[in-house]
Amino acid sequence: MLGPLAILCALLFPGGWAWNTLEQPIMVVAPAGSSATLPCKASSRVNYIHWYRLQEGMAPKRLLRVDMSGPYVRRDWVLKADKVNATSEEDSTSCTLSVLKLEKSDEGVYYCAAWQAWVQYSWSDWGIKVFGPGTQLRVTDESPDEDMSPKPTVFLPSIAERKIHNVGTYLCLLEDFFPDVIKIDWKEKDGKRILTSQQGDTMKTNDTYMKFSWLTVTGASLDKEHKCIVKHKSKKTGIDQEILFPSINKELAIDSTKYEDATLQLQLRNTSAYYTYVILLLKSLVYSAITAFYLLGGPVLCGNGIDLQITEETETFTLQQEQMLS
Repeated sequence: MLGPLAILCALLFPGGWAWNTLEQPIMVVAPAGSSATLPCKASSRVNYIHWYRLQEGMAPKRLLRVDMSGPYVRRDWVLKADKVNATSEEDSTSCTLSVLKLEKSDEGVYYCAAWQAWVQYSWSDWGIKVFGPGTQLRVTDESPDEDMSPKPTVFLPSIAERKIHNVGTYLCLLEDFFPDVIKIDWKEKDGKRILTSQQGDTMKTNDTYMKFSWLTVTGASLDKEHKCIVKHKSKKTGIDQEILFPSINKELAIDSTKYEDATLQLQLRNTSAYYTYVILLLKSLVYSAITAFYLLGGPVLCGNGIDLQITEETETFTLQQEQMLS
């Protein structure tokens, strides 16, 4: 009766199932043709570690099972025998999956799952299985000579957005990074909770990549400072970048007058430049008309002076105009 009672207690108290936790790296990146190692660490000893692969548009598939008490590995024949392998440590808590001869088709999320037996019968085993958070495997093409960290550019909310809609949108643009494995989160400056944000696709530009993410905040949140946290998978550095965005309301309270004055001056300059251009254009047209008149219908120029007939004809034309007006 002890076994069934233990199972009943576990069902009545679900917290009892959290007997173990698994740690996995978020991402692993490796070039095509090489091998990738995906570690899994349990918080306490386990009997077995199972490895699963999840690919987009497909159901999860188990790859193999590792007996943590010895070197025994049982493959499920989902992949070729020379494609995956696994090893365990003597402490029965650590297991590493190796994916060999990497191809683009090997990309996906790899989950380790720990299975621990509670009660063993001659006909069945009772136990629980706990899954790790999963590791995303990315396979890259030929890479540049060096890993390159993202170069950030920040964009703050516009005054119109804040005044009309009482919201503000922060945008973080990341450029010129390699490899393409990157993760972006948003938090308040001193907060621990990850905020809901949006982001675009990772796009390739020449030999590097770019990506952008934005966060929209409302109301009182405009008074708070926020930060964009960038996790970039690099062979040389694994340090997260934290890009600080200032409080919008406080900044605008100080700089809004200067901003509006600068905008007005820019508009005035553009208007003045427009009218100046129009005046110069009209003067040019008048000059061209006069030049054409004298070249096509006027007298011929003589030496360095102008024939006196020009003056006489001009006076005659002026006199006729005055007579018509009178």
